Amino acid sequence: MSEPRGWLEWDAEQAGDWIAVPRATDDKYTRGVLGVLTGGHDYPGAAVLGVEAAMRTGVGMVRYLGPPRAADFVLARRPEVVTVPGRVQAWLLGSGMNADQRDEQTTAALRAALAEGLPTVCDAGALDLARGWQAGPLVITPHYRELARLLSQDGMQVTGAQVAADPGDWATRAAAELGVTVLLKGSVTRVVSPSGPRLTVSRSPVWLATAGSGDVLGGIIGALLATHAAAIRTDAEALTDLAATAARIHSLAAIRASAGGPITALDVAEAVPATVAALLGHTPPH
Repeated sequence: MSEPRGWLEWDAEQAGDWIAVPRATDDKYTRGVLGVLTGGHDYPGAAVLGVEAAMRTGVGMVRYLGPPRAADFVLARRPEVVTVPGRVQAWLLGSGMNADQRDEQTTAALRAALAEGLPTVCDAGALDLARGWQAGPLVITPHYRELARLLSQDGMQVTGAQVAADPGDWATRAAAELGVTVLLKGSVTRVVSPSGPRLTVSRSPVWLATAGSGDVLGGIIGALLATHAAAIRTDAEALTDLAATAARIHSLAAIRASAGGPITALDVAEAVPATVAALLGHTPPH
């Protein structure tokens, strides 16, 4: 299979146009509230990383509604997080969860969030719910092996190696088959919707391939969806631009945090505010 034509690189100036700057009349609610249902018994840190990244991207409030153990870690790091249900503008689901080990209560909570029809990010342990459960605008964020599992249905077996050999084609297939926006993670990130443009984000530092990096990306996307919920309602293709913007912020924050050396996922999250400031000024990341 050959690489599909028409892939466009999403640059820093385009990303800067999709950052919501608070107005003098805004409060924490009008700036966007992100609901987060992430983290599990084995990976509670995923919840911490996603929440940290979301808050540093510019969301007004985070409601964390995941497992109690993960909630304790989240509150220890970010005491301003709210842990009671309430109105949200977007959802981040599944980071740090395992679909094969979800209990019924967690599955029901994930499905209820999807049924609200709000802009939603499905990662890791919520990816399986992208097939038939979404009621609103949805971004999925698989890596190669996760996308292969998601597409292996009805006797068709897809391998991670196949996806890695032609990621653009498989991402496009998944978007068309599932009716969602696909952000396929890799050394080159690909973002594609069923009918919109095909976007790439490249030139990320090799040090970004580190545990928890995807959790940080999920938090950045979730924050952008929450702050642009109104725009998504009037323009479904805004989802593609926002997902690509998140990938560009993620990449530039990694460059800033690394400065050529090793980084951790939390380093990337902590570099997001300065990265956003640079994008708003259309200045280089260093």
